[in-house]
Amino acid sequence: MEKFKSILKRELLFYFAIFIVLALISHGDLLSDPLLRLELLVSQGNYFHPFFYTFIVYSLILIVRKILDFILGLFEK
Repeated sequence: MEKFKSILKRELLFYFAIFIVLALISHGDLLSDPLLRLELLVSQGNYFHPFFYTFIVYSLILIVRKILDFILGLFEK
């Protein structure tokens, strides 16, 4: 159970790191005026698109990670 918790914490940290990086890449004004960005988010009702895009990028990176784990596992045996 402890191993599961540590893996879950690591993956959530990885997910939110991707979330923050994508937010900073796509919205350059986020650092200069974050309240304006939040007001635009609320006024347009775009609540789920950041999580959706992050999930897509996370899934692609996860697939690449698992493929690399599989390939490296073949050479370890």
